[in-house]
Amino acid sequence: MGKYDQQRSFLKSNFTEFKTITTDAKKGISQPPKSKSYGINSRLVDLPMVSERTLTNGNIYTCIKERRSTRFYSDQAISLNELSYLLWATQGITNTNKAGITFRTVPCSGATHSFESYLLIRNVKELQKGVYRYLPVEHKLLFMFELDEIENKIDEITLDQPFVPNFANKAAILFIWSTIPYRSEWKYDITAHKKILIDIGHVCQNLYLASESIGAGTCAIGIYDQNRVDQLLGLNGEEEFTIYLAAVGKK
Repeated sequence: MGKYDQQRSFLKSNFTEFKTITTDAKKGISQPPKSKSYGINSRLVDLPMVSERTLTNGNIYTCIKERRSTRFYSDQAISLNELSYLLWATQGITNTNKAGITFRTVPCSGATHSFESYLLIRNVKELQKGVYRYLPVEHKLLFMFELDEIENKIDEITLDQPFVPNFANKAAILFIWSTIPYRSEWKYDITAHKKILIDIGHVCQNLYLASESIGAGTCAIGIYDQNRVDQLLGLNGEEEFTIYLAAVGKK
């Protein structure tokens, strides 16, 4: 039991301790940016307006009932309309209030939204293979760089999957979410980290259900090479690091 104590404690609510802490938000320190900046000469990809016409199954009951972790994919490409919908379903902004707080398609503790969405694109119509980042405010893609031998790179970072080896390299898209913890720590201090893990679960579940509604399948990936993924995306591993992956492809 002893070796589990620290991690089990992390799973519990420590709000009583939190109430005794003066957070950076309470100190009047400026809130960190809610999204990463990018260069003026960056290559941006306009995403189509999201529409329910993209769905092939709009019955939420059926989507929940039929949702499974899918590790086998067809060679059919994901369309740009479908990708736009998946990104909107996982981090899309649906409203912004007068204080500048963004409301999104997924719940998030205190609307702190600590995540960045990166994509390893392998088979999406109208997009070249490579690495992209989603810009939720603009609802656009930022092209980061081409990735030679993308299937091999995916194998390297997803390690030995226990049920179907190397399944991720056949997916049309590999979603990679990073977290910038201080976005949540600014408001929640030591309680932020449990909230971050809860919130990323909301994000991935929306991807599962949204994929189901367009005839695609998703499989979340918690077994990955932390250092290799962070290095691939240019993350420093401290202020920003990978927290979750998910493969998506047509069934």
